[in-house]
Amino acid sequence: MATSQIETVSTSADKAKLAAAGLLVVGGVAAFYLLGKQDLWLRVVVLLVLLAAAVGAFFTSAQGRELTAFGQDAIKEMRKVVWPTRPEATQMTLYVFAFVVVMALFLWLTDKTLEWVIYGLILGWKH
Repeated sequence: MATSQIETVSTSADKAKLAAAGLLVVGGVAAFYLLGKQDLWLRVVVLLVLLAAAVGAFFTSAQGRELTAFGQDAIKEMRKVVWPTRPEATQMTLYVFAFVVVMALFLWLTDKTLEWVIYGLILGWKH
């Protein structure tokens, strides 16, 4: 199994893009509240425009391109997965429900037994 090493080189342009994206997000939120006396639709439009600009700035940076590549690789891997059929999924769900019921009964029985031993036999308390 080969291990892949990812080498990241962060240029000052990428750092500037990330800083711009962060400032655009902060600016969008600030503008939303500073325009408090304006109509709601205007405040929302300003917020969405600045957030879209922040997303655009992020995805033009190296980190944004890496995130896009990661997403594409994840989609490729998802296509390789063999999903269970409906009867298999139903059967496994029933197994899980049965296990939960058995564990609940076991824990209840254990709790009642310990309660009886500690309070009834050891301490002599009556309920």
